[in-house]
Amino acid sequence: MPAKVEYRKDYKHLYMPKTTPEIVDVPSIPFIMLDGSGDPNGAEYGLAIEALYSLSYAVKMSYKSEQVPEGYYDYTVFPLEGIWDLVDHGKPSTDKSNLKYTIMIRQPDFLTEEGYERFLEQVKKKKDNPFLEKLRFQSLTDGLSCQMMHVGPFEDEPASFARMEAFCAEQGYERLSKLHREIYLTDPRKTERAKMKTVLRFGVGEK
Repeated sequence: MPAKVEYRKDYKHLYMPKTTPEIVDVPSIPFIMLDGSGDPNGAEYGLAIEALYSLSYAVKMSYKSEQVPEGYYDYTVFPLEGIWDLVDHGKPSTDKSNLKYTIMIRQPDFLTEEGYERFLEQVKKKKDNPFLEKLRFQSLTDGLSCQMMHVGPFEDEPASFARMEAFCAEQGYERLSKLHREIYLTDPRKTERAKMKTVLRFGVGEK
C-alpha cells in the first residue's frame, strides 16, 4: 500500500497557506456536501457536521469492509470546509440567522458514485440522523482564488478579508463575489480562540 496521504503535507499549498495573502489556482476536488442556512451555532448545523463526518469516516475505514474500494489508499480524513453567503444581501453579515452555507469534506480520489451510495446506505443503518438524506457527492473547483491563513477567532475574519482584497487590488485582481470558502484546521471547542486556524479563500478575476 502506498504511503499514507496527509493533506497537511501532500496538499500543503491548499491547506497550509501562509498568514499573508496569495493567489492560487484550485483544481476540481471531490466532496461530500450539504446545503443549509441559519445560525451555525444551532443544533441543525451540528447534526449536519455529524452526518458529514459519519460518512467520511465510513469511507476512510472501508479497507475493513467486504468490498474494499478499488485503488484504496490510507489517508488522513480531510478537514471540514464551508462556502458561505448571505440569504439577504441587504442585511449585515453579522446577522448569523441570515447566513447561507454549503459545508463539505473532501474525499479521496478512489471514491466513486457507486461507492458513495453503498457507504451512505451502511451509515444510515447505523446512524439516525436526518441530515444523511441531504448529503450529496460532487466535485467542485474554486479556480483562480486568493487565500490566506487566518489565525484567531472567526469574529476577526473581516480584517483578514480586507488584507486579501487590498492584496488583490495591488496585484491586478478583483474579488468576484461576496461568496467565500473557509477551511477549519482547528476545533473551536478544543482550541484557544487566539490560536484557531482557518483558511480563507475567495474567487478572483483579472481586472
